Amino acid sequence: MAVPTVVTIQPQHSVAVSTASRNIWQTGLMDCCTDCGVCFCGTFCYPCLGCQVAGDMNECCLCGTSVAMRTLYRTRYNIPGSICSDFCITLWCPVCSVCQIKRDINRRRKIGIF
Repeated sequence: MAVPTVVTIQPQHSVAVSTASRNIWQTGLMDCCTDCGVCFCGTFCYPCLGCQVAGDMNECCLCGTSVAMRTLYRTRYNIPGSICSDFCITLWCPVCSVCQIKRDINRRRKIGIF
């Protein structure tokens, strides 16, 4: 008597993503025009955008705008940089920093690597 074959893994549709695009920022630090909604939110309600970023990363809402959050995100996706550069960016351009992280999260969600 033949044993029926049981399929345990279903084929899935996936988008091929190059390894190079996984290890870089999806947008530049000053690319606010690529997602105006994120830019407006960061400009007019910076703490709200920080909380969104922290929520996306499953972290405390108060950490969304910190150097630690930027460093955590960068190291999670093997994006080149250093804690020193993260510190300088969050010190001199905090809105741009949080907007860049949020745009990156949104883009990575779209291509399925977040």
